[in-house]
Amino acid sequence: MQLDKLAAEFLDHLEIEKNRSLLTRRNYELYLRRFIDFIKKTYKKNDPAAINYEAVRAFRLWLHRFIDAQGETLAASTQNYHLIAVRSFLKYLSKREIVSLAAERVELGKMPERQVSFLSGEELQRLLNAPTKTENTDVLIARDKAIMELLFSTGLRVSELAGLKRDDVELSRGEIGVVGKGRKRRVVFVSEDARLWVKRYLTVRRDISPFLFANHDRAAETREKNNAGSEKGLEGLSPRSIQRMVQKYAREAGIMKTVTPHVLRHSFATDLLHNGADIRSVQVMLGHSSITTTQVYTHVTDPQLKKIHQKFHDKKGV
Repeated sequence: MQLDKLAAEFLDHLEIEKNRSLLTRRNYELYLRRFIDFIKKTYKKNDPAAINYEAVRAFRLWLHRFIDAQGETLAASTQNYHLIAVRSFLKYLSKREIVSLAAERVELGKMPERQVSFLSGEELQRLLNAPTKTENTDVLIARDKAIMELLFSTGLRVSELAGLKRDDVELSRGEIGVVGKGRKRRVVFVSEDARLWVKRYLTVRRDISPFLFANHDRAAETREKNNAGSEKGLEGLSPRSIQRMVQKYAREAGIMKTVTPHVLRHSFATDLLHNGADIRSVQVMLGHSSITTTQVYTHVTDPQLKKIHQKFHDKKGV
């Protein structure tokens, strides 16, 4: 059976049996397409038996030297994403008893230690207050302030926040039901400040959009008026729009470092750990599948461990 057909069946398996999102499917499709095209072009073959250790090694070299349309090379993490997709595909072939390379023979590249960027308390306050210092309309001030407060209050991923609907928010209990990576559901908790600004935003809105955070630019509002009676309403903000918003307010707040919604997520986790939360609880609140992912925040707990060591062990004359 040809690789193209097997890859298409694997992607269906990923979406249906593995319950992966459409975004994950699209990413895997891109990575596998590059791999299969490489095999076909380099080895003039289109069957699973053509995948061997040397072919994967040659593909890794190709990824390392790859230059995109902007003249940029692929980040080490992106190269690994390609290899992860190949490894998952090979596991699928093995389950179907189709002869090919064993998945465990695909080794990932060594990654540099991940650096977590987060905001200091003073930087955070300047950023959170930035939307209220603009000359925007009341609805935009309330929306942007609610977004900033909610990102820090909950630690939501930007894609999770962009996908929220009005019905997801239970303001009386201060809770939001979220569907995260792998379509896993979790509950996040909303601070009093975030709750206040979300409520204020919903009060000043005049649209019928089901999205919690809507696009209020003039073009979008014109489209809504033209679709009056259709119950379609305004479009929701995209993750990219929210990223640009956060970056804009960071500049206006005079913060020199790069600030993204994920930096606010890091700041959320850092704040919890700094104030005594255990790492397992933080793992649940962030929606991490593995504790290993959450352990990137040990830069916060390490100083605390040192203090504990000094208090209970670093004694003279015992």
